[in-house]
Amino acid sequence: MIGTFANRLSMITDELLAQAEGAAEQGSAQAGAVGTEAGTEAAAEGAGAAAEGTEAAAQGTEAAAEGTEQAAAAIEGAIADPINDTSVLTPMVDNVWLPDDVSVTAANVDWLFYGLLGLSLFCFVGITVAVVYFTIKYRARPGHKAEPSASHNDALETTWTIIPAIVCVFLFLFGWRGYVDMRTPPKHALEVYVTAQMWNWNFTYPNGINDTVLHVPVDRSVRLVMKSQDVIHSFFVPGFRIKQDVLPNRYTETWFKATRPGVYRMFCTEYCGKDHSMMKTMVKVHPPGGYEAYLEKKADRPVSAEYGEEIYGIRCVACHTVDGTRRVGPSFKELVMGNERSMADGSKIPVDENYIRESILNPMKDIVEGYPPSMPSFEGQLSDKEILSLIQYIKSLNP
Repeated sequence: MIGTFANRLSMITDELLAQAEGAAEQGSAQAGAVGTEAGTEAAAEGAGAAAEGTEAAAQGTEAAAEGTEQAAAAIEGAIADPINDTSVLTPMVDNVWLPDDVSVTAANVDWLFYGLLGLSLFCFVGITVAVVYFTIKYRARPGHKAEPSASHNDALETTWTIIPAIVCVFLFLFGWRGYVDMRTPPKHALEVYVTAQMWNWNFTYPNGINDTVLHVPVDRSVRLVMKSQDVIHSFFVPGFRIKQDVLPNRYTETWFKATRPGVYRMFCTEYCGKDHSMMKTMVKVHPPGGYEAYLEKKADRPVSAEYGEEIYGIRCVACHTVDGTRRVGPSFKELVMGNERSMADGSKIPVDENYIRESILNPMKDIVEGYPPSMPSFEGQLSDKEILSLIQYIKSLNP
């Protein structure tokens, strides 16, 4: 009886142990599945985060590339209005008295300027302090006799003669060296021909391209050969520290070597008539490769009204409007193809392509009634492509 019960108990125990082991194995399998699922999910989340990080990095790289392209475009882009558009100018704020020096000869000018300024301040302060001191010390007072005036002092006279002479000789030598450097262009410098006339500038490049904005490469010497078609003008770029008169009936020259890409203001600094203040443009210093790309792009530009509008903004906007209002010259809005224009001599001329071309190249031939004969000739300054583009733009104003 007891043996049977013991056998029965042993069988039950073995069965329970087997069930327990099965449950344990099942629990382990379930736990492993849950762990695997959790690990897989965590891995998937990690992969997703990595993908998001990669995408963010790619977006950052793309944004940086766009920023670089925009910065390059700021230098390489066309200047729509070289007279009034100051948004494209490179900031020049580093120095207190002068704009940043961006040419190889500017440092000599700055050093001499600051040296003379410092010497002048030293003399002014020293003399003022001495005058005030002696005025107080030797003022007339009761009980004090007047000091006798010195009639001669060899040491003092020698000192105030020799020291200023040495200073003047030093300033002369330093200034002369800088002047010779600025007046002697290096060999094989890039030559650009400059034509000044009331009231604009024209720059002709070695391949024959004309522009009213001066384009030059960075870190390359540029020699400017200049002439005037009417009165005396003066070429001045503050950032380069160069200024040279431009004269009629003769050539003058100057040179520079720009050291920093950017867009810099250029002025006429010789009064040349009513619109003298409008005779300004810009110098665009291209980074490496940019100057050559500009010439290639300029040469391949097709005839179009859009190109003509750019030429109008550069060449014509100072004297002509496009909305019918009067300025120095007639509005382009009045140039309707087929209509007749009344001339100052009483004749009438039909408006067509030949009339517009003749008015650009020989403006003194036919003067429009009610307007002064003040327009300069653009012969040799505008190519046939530019003239045709300007004609297309004028046509587009009255479709």
